[in-house]
Amino acid sequence: MIKCMAIDDEPLALRQVKSYIDRIPQLELAAACRNAVEAQARLREMTVDLLFVDINMPDLNGMDFVRQLHNPPLVIFTTAYSEYAIEGFRLDAVDYLLKPFSFADFNRAVGKAQSLLELMRLRDGMATAPAATAAGDDETGDCISVKADYKVSLVKHADIIYLESEGEYVRLHLTSGATITTLFRLKNMETSLPAGRFMRVHRSYIVNMSHVSGYARGRVYLDNEEYVPIGENYRDAFREYIERRHPAAQL
Repeated sequence: MIKCMAIDDEPLALRQVKSYIDRIPQLELAAACRNAVEAQARLREMTVDLLFVDINMPDLNGMDFVRQLHNPPLVIFTTAYSEYAIEGFRLDAVDYLLKPFSFADFNRAVGKAQSLLELMRLRDGMATAPAATAAGDDETGDCISVKADYKVSLVKHADIIYLESEGEYVRLHLTSGATITTLFRLKNMETSLPAGRFMRVHRSYIVNMSHVSGYARGRVYLDNEEYVPIGENYRDAFREYIERRHPAAQL
């Protein structure tokens, strides 16, 4: 079950969200709040997996409410104002529903949240599971769980050459030449990978440093004969990494 909370200062809008939640068996409504201040108080008493948050509310708007949360749950914004969409996605919202939205739109957004929660729970379960050694694999927990094509696959870190952001999706490029596309944000995927092995080199790319074959003119060349750009904000970190391991190198 996915425990959720609905927050909206408009009674009719709140009633609609509650009715939609009731129609989805996987959802459990833990609380329905008329404003963000009330929601803050309820969140001190309970933990939820998913928030449905209106934006334009008195006293404390939905954006500021989410910003103030420590380790916030997944968020789906519900609002009548389209101009907040970009800011909403900057807060890593799962989705942004523009009122009036249909049950189909609502259900589609919930599906995205459910996929993300399943991946997060699998990742956390792997992190706390007893150590197990696979044949030919000397490292423990040396893989990442990826949901794609209606199944969850365990992909070895060593098999990932680089990861590419495609909006709300991430594409993994593998040593076999295959790719896997999953509903996940690159920022969230980055936290699931070992920092000493993978590096963000661009807002849209993470590379496995063991597959880096060279670099030049703002590009990182990979051993599958592809290359990805180095973003300006990531050049210094990449340079420091290379200089630590190859002191004579210059970027």
